[in-house]
Amino acid sequence: MDFFSILWAFIVESAPFLLLGLFISGFIHEWIPMDKIKKWLGAKSIGSVFKASLIGVPLPLCSCSVIPTAVTLRKNGASNGATSSFLISTPESGVDSISITYALMDLPMTVFRPLAAFASAFVAGVFQMKFNEFEYIEEGTREAKKDQCCSGVGSVKNNKKRLSLNVKKAFQFSFGKLSDDIAGWLTIGIILGALIQFIVPSDFFQGTGMIQNRLLILAVGIPFYICASASTPIAVSLMLKGLSPGSALLFLLVGPATNISNIAVLQKYIGKKGVVINILAIALVGLFFSFLVDYLYLHFLTIKLSEGLSSHGHHGMFEQVCGAFLVFLLIKGIYKEQVKPKFFNKQASCH
Repeated sequence: MDFFSILWAFIVESAPFLLLGLFISGFIHEWIPMDKIKKWLGAKSIGSVFKASLIGVPLPLCSCSVIPTAVTLRKNGASNGATSSFLISTPESGVDSISITYALMDLPMTVFRPLAAFASAFVAGVFQMKFNEFEYIEEGTREAKKDQCCSGVGSVKNNKKRLSLNVKKAFQFSFGKLSDDIAGWLTIGIILGALIQFIVPSDFFQGTGMIQNRLLILAVGIPFYICASASTPIAVSLMLKGLSPGSALLFLLVGPATNISNIAVLQKYIGKKGVVINILAIALVGLFFSFLVDYLYLHFLTIKLSEGLSSHGHHGMFEQVCGAFLVFLLIKGIYKEQVKPKFFNKQASCH
């Protein structure tokens, strides 16, 4: 297959489930108000850590948009543990990334990914409760600036909205704000995935050790950011070149969860010790699930990646239309978030 055929295969294979994930994300965003989240995460207890870890798994927030949301929660009384759990599980997983995982990988990996995200977030939150006594003291009465980054949670509305308005706003978020926010990263991820599939030899990882692969993933994934949805096509391409499922899962966890800019911001709100605890928890739990998944696939499971990525797969009209619509969303998002602000001198949201 030539490069453009592989690129189109990635788009068409992922488009139906990714669009479904965006659709569901809009309704989650619209029907889970911020005031309830604040209430659930306010207590300094194992229960609040559990809730923060669980709530973050389906929420459609990227790593940059989760920061102002988490800062707001912290300023409103959320504990170090709950804040950390929310900060980890939210960017590691989401309805959109779960959907594209199912589209390009298989059902077990689709289950392992959010499960590992929940576990790493919960362990980090518990560690924060046990070992981090840092207390954030508000300087003045400033509110977290949500315009610094792509904000993923809407303001709380006291009055009840009509169902039709809710549905409209859900669609506007799904195929407007959210799709625009992830368009740049998702495009990069799809292109890199296609390049890896096209250029890298099929036996590339057969000569390297599992420990070496995991250490390299941790070294690259922790300081550098790639969003959860964008990391999936890259992970699939690496698996097609011989990377183990467990190592791919590790990549899917550490890439979205941490990056240098977020680490710098978080020091103020959970302390340097808290940041170190988060990184250690992500790495340790990620490694545990990495080895566990490899063991399960070696003895009990068979990895089934999307057939259309490794052969001349035939796609129906529905998949082709979804692929075309996804391309439209990607072009629109890149124009609005990347091109328009730079060439028309308007303030851009973070990307």
